[in-house]
Parts: sequence; structure tokens; C-alpha cells
Amino acid sequence: MDAGLPEAVQFIDLNTTAVLFLFVVGFIGGLVSGFIGSGGAFVLTPGMMSLGVAGTVAVASNMCHKFPKALVGAYKRYKYGQVDIKLGLVMASSAGVGVLVGIKIQEWILANWGQAGSNLYVSVSFVVILIVVGGYVFLDAWKTTKSGGQEMVPALALKLQKIHLPPMMYFKTANVRISMWFTLPIGFATGLLAATIAVGGFIGVPGMIYVLGASGLVASATELVIAFVMGLGGTVKWAMMGMVDIRLTLIILAGSLLGVQLGAIGTTYVKEHMIKVVMGTIMLIVAVSRGLAIPQYLKQLGLINLDDGIIAILGVASFVTMCIALAIGAIIIIGAMWRAKSKAASEEVYDQV
Repeated sequence: MDAGLPEAVQFIDLNTTAVLFLFVVGFIGGLVSGFIGSGGAFVLTPGMMSLGVAGTVAVASNMCHKFPKALVGAYKRYKYGQVDIKLGLVMASSAGVGVLVGIKIQEWILANWGQAGSNLYVSVSFVVILIVVGGYVFLDAWKTTKSGGQEMVPALALKLQKIHLPPMMYFKTANVRISMWFTLPIGFATGLLAATIAVGGFIGVPGMIYVLGASGLVASATELVIAFVMGLGGTVKWAMMGMVDIRLTLIILAGSLLGVQLGAIGTTYVKEHMIKVVMGTIMLIVAVSRGLAIPQYLKQLGLINLDDGIIAILGVASFVTMCIALAIGAIIIIGAMWRAKSKAASEEVYDQV
């Protein structure tokens, strides 16, 4: 590392292996992003941190790469009629405020506990959010699969849609009519989370599905619009703090731009509940990866005393688990696309006969 830099902005040295790993992480992150619309951040940020990148630098560099990738993904899925631009812009308005608040939280943590405290905060937040949201989404996907793949509007969304609290807004693509006031907290929470741990989609996508009543397909596509707005604003703020490592940004962006288009195409071949299956599965595996890294940060803060050998083993286990999550995510998405496309081709041949 560059010893002359303050602790909070130390950048890692990159070798060939690290560059290749980051490119693959970027590709799969883009694949996941195009498919589920969460920005792929829950793959990218832990992926960078597994190489030793500081939490704030990983978040900032991730956010910097996010807005051009999100723009590509949003445009691609807009052409498929999946993006509700109005809903995306409404939620992005409050998400922007959330981004500014989230960055302030990170600044406060850095000032009081240093980089180890920030890394611990990012990792613990990942574990908690991934388990809670990922578990719920995966359970819902399993129920949907058992019911034959038919998505139903969640009960909470139906109740909120019946509440007349002006101004009421109608979102055509999502086919949802709901009070603007119910969209604002989701947008704010999305921005807050995106700025602090770069995973706003964990709130945005489930929020649009379970609170507003949008389908998984529309929610995942519309999240890309929100990610673009948040990413652009957040990048400027993080860059002014010297936290963006442009090398990491460009490497993961190169891989992401390839993956996001493939992922977006994949949504046209699979049933909507498969988006939830992919999202929930990867979330839970990545939660394990980040959980294994927590003891390292606790030791750096002097909160626990563990042998260096054990810390090293946990670090390797965290990295391996991260790789497994990447592989499983890619296999599920590409496999689902292949099966759906093959089935469609077979049906087309049958119809011609």
C-alpha cells in the first residue's frame, strides 16, 4: 500500500491475479445487476474487500462504476418495456437525500474508529441486511415456485394502495396507483444504504415489490434508474473525499458492462420468480463470506484476541466463499436463461411442425 497516504484512503497494489479477479467480479456483478436490478453491489463491494480494499474505498469505487453501468442496463431494459421511469425518478429524488446522509455516517465512523471501524460497519451491515432481506426474498421465491410461478401482489402493498393520501400517483409501467408519501421512505432508505455500504437495491427492489406492489421484473428494472441517479451524485461526493480508486472502478466497469447486457437479456427468457431465487441465493452466500471477515476487524479494533493463524484461515474462507457465491450466481442466471431459451426454441419448432 502507499504508506504516505492517510489510513482512510490507502489503495491496494494490483497484480495480474487481482486484476483478473476484479474483472470477473465486475462481469458477474453486471450479470446480477442486469438480471435483478440491485446494482450488483452486494457482489462487488465484498469482492473488493476480500482483496484487502478498505470498506470506504470499495463503496466509493463501486458507486463510481455504478452509474454508467446502471445507465446501460436501464436503457436495455427500457427497450423491453420493463422500466417505469416516473417511479424511478420519484424514488431517486428522496434517494439523493439518503446518499448525502449515508456518506455523513461513514465520515463520522471514520473519524471516530478509523478504517477498521468502517470495515466492521460495512461487514456487519452486509451480514444483517443480506440475511434478513435475502432470507425473506428467497422464502417468497420458494412459495411462488410452489404455487406454479404465479406472482401475487403482496398484502401490504394492496392495503397501502387503498389509502388515499394526496398526492396520489399512478405509475403506468408498474401498474400501481399509490400515495407519493409511501415512495419517499423507500427511496431515502435506498440512498442511505447505497452511500454507506453500496447496496441500495437491497431496499429499493424489495420495497417496490412488497410495499408499492410492482412486479419483480419492473422493480428490478426501475432500480437501475435509481442507481444511475444515486451513483452519479454519490461519486462526486466520494471523489471530493479522495475515496474513489479509479483503477478499481475501470476494471470492474469493464467486466460489468459486458455482464449487465447479458443479464438484462436474461430477464426476457425467465419467469419473474427466478429473479427472486437468484437474488435470495446470492445474498445468503455473500452473508457468510462477510461474516467470516468480521473477526479480523474486531481484532484490529482490540475488541477480541484471536491467533493470527485463525484470522488468516477465516480470511481465506471468506475469499473462497465469495468466489463460490459468484460462481453460483453466474450458473443460476446463465442456466435459467439457457433452459428457458431452449424450451422456447423447442416450442417454436413444434409449432412449425
